[in-house]
Amino acid sequence: MGLAVAIQMDPIDTINIDADSTFALALEAQSRGHALFHYLPEALSFRDGRLFARGRPLEVFRRRGAHHRFGAFETLDLAGMDVILMRQDPPFDMAYITATHLLELLPEDGPLVVNHPGAVRNAPEKLFVLRFRELMPPTLLTRDRDEIRAFWREYGDIILKPLFGNGGAGVFRLRQGDENLTALLEMYESIQREPVVVQRYLPEIRRGDKRIILVEGEAVGAVLRVPPEGEARANLHVGGRPVKTELTAREREICAAIGPTLRAQGLVFVGIDVIGDWINEINVTSPTGIQEIERLDGVAIAPKIWDAIEARIADRSPRRPA
Repeated sequence: MGLAVAIQMDPIDTINIDADSTFALALEAQSRGHALFHYLPEALSFRDGRLFARGRPLEVFRRRGAHHRFGAFETLDLAGMDVILMRQDPPFDMAYITATHLLELLPEDGPLVVNHPGAVRNAPEKLFVLRFRELMPPTLLTRDRDEIRAFWREYGDIILKPLFGNGGAGVFRLRQGDENLTALLEMYESIQREPVVVQRYLPEIRRGDKRIILVEGEAVGAVLRVPPEGEARANLHVGGRPVKTELTAREREICAAIGPTLRAQGLVFVGIDVIGDWINEINVTSPTGIQEIERLDGVAIAPKIWDAIEARIADRSPRRPA
C-alpha cells in the first residue's frame, strides 16, 4: 500500500533524530514505500474551495547531520494526499487552532488526518483531561485569586501552571509560607487571559512522571521521566532522565477508562502523563517518547502507529478522484 503522506510540522532541519517522534514516523512510512512530503504550518493556503500547501518531497535517513533530503518546492493539493500527519509542536495558540480549522475543510473522502483536526482542537492537554477528573489529582482551574488561596490553604503544597503552556514552561511549586503567589499570579495575568491550572503537589513526582503512549486507545509502551535533583518538572528537555518502566494495574485502569473516547474521536496517537496513581495531562498535538521507549524496552511504536493508520485507510470507502 503506497500512500502519499504529507507531514505538517516545524522545520525538520534542526530536530534531534534520536528523540523526535515525527522523524521515527517518517522513517517507518518511508520503509513501507510511502511517498513523503513536508510543509510548514504557515504554508497552508485555502483558495477556490481547495486547501494547498507549499511543500517539498522528503526523504529521511538516520544519519546525524544529514538526516533529510528535500526535492523542489511544489504546490501540494492536500485533497490529493492519502494521509496528513499534523505534527507541529505547541504552543496551542490561535495559529494552531486555525490550522485545525483549515484541515477540517478537506473533503470527507479526502486524506486521513492524524490526529483528527477537530478532535485536536477540542482536546487541549490540560482541558481534555478534565473529562476524566475522577482519575486526576485535586485540580482547580480559575483566575480568581481567592479561590487559589483557598485551594492552597486546603492542600498546603501546590503546583501552578499556565493552561496552554507546554514543555514544563511556567510551572511553579508553592509550599506553605511561600511569598511568591501574588507575584506569580500577576505574571500569569500579564501574559494570558486564560485561567491558571492549580493542582495538589504529588510527591510521587520524585520517582518520575510516566509518559504512556496509546495507539487507537490501547497502551503500547511507556517511559518513566525522572526529574533532576531540585527540579519539580520531569520533562526530558529540562533535564529529566528516561528510565525503563512497566505499566501498573492502576495505569492500565486509566488507559482502559480513556481509550474508547480517544479511538472514537480519531485520536490515533496519544501520549498521557501519569504521576503516581493520577493522570495529569493528555497530549494529542505532537506526542513524544516513542524513540526513548524503543531504546529502553525494544518496543517499536512507529510500526504500530502506521499499522493503525493503514487499517483506517483500508476501512474507508473507495475515494473519489481528487
